[in-house]
Amino acid sequence: MISLALTGSIGMGKSTVASMFADVGVPVFDADAAVRELQGQGGRLVPAIEARFPGTTRNGAVDREALSSSVLGDPDELAALEAIMHPSVHHERTRFIVAHADAPALLFDIPLLFETGGDAAFDKVIVVSAPSELQEARVLSRPGMTYEKFSHILARQTPDEEKRAGADFVVDTSGSFDETRRQVDAILACLGLKAGV
Repeated sequence: MISLALTGSIGMGKSTVASMFADVGVPVFDADAAVRELQGQGGRLVPAIEARFPGTTRNGAVDREALSSSVLGDPDELAALEAIMHPSVHHERTRFIVAHADAPALLFDIPLLFETGGDAAFDKVIVVSAPSELQEARVLSRPGMTYEKFSHILARQTPDEEKRAGADFVVDTSGSFDETRRQVDAILACLGLKAGV
C-alpha cells in the first residue's frame, strides 16, 4: 500500500484535488472532516472542548467561530485545543487505515502536514499550490472570512514555497479543472496506479 499525504495552504484547491483522487477510487481520509465530526452535534469531543473553552459550544456542538476567537493569536490556547483534538483525529485515521487495509493506495488530506512534522510518515507528499494573489482572492470570497483571519491562518502555515520544496509532487491549481485533473492523472501514472485503484 502506498500512503500519500495531500497538503497545501488555505485556498490552494486541496479539496478539489482530493476529490479527483477519490473519483478514481483512492480512499481519502479528510482530517478536517474528522475534526468537524468530532466537534459537531453530539461529537465525542464537544464536552471536553466546552470544559476547557467555556462558552464555545451551542446546542451540543462546537461553535467554530467562538472557538476560533478563543484561540486565534494565542499559541498556548491553540496548543490546549490541539492537545484535545490530535489524539482523537489520530484514532480516526487508524480506523480509516484498518477499514481500507486492502487498498493499493490511501490519500490523507492533512492541512497542517509540514507544520506538525507529519510528512515523514508518508511514502509520498503531494502539495497543492497556486499563486498568492489567486489564493487570497479564493479565501476572501469565503463566507465569514476577513483579511485579519486570513492573515492569522497564514501565519500558522508553512510558506507555500517551503511546502513545494518538501513535496514529491506539486499540483498547480491556477489553471482549469481539466489541467488540474491531468496533473493528478500524471501522479497516478507515476505511482503505477490507475482509475479504479
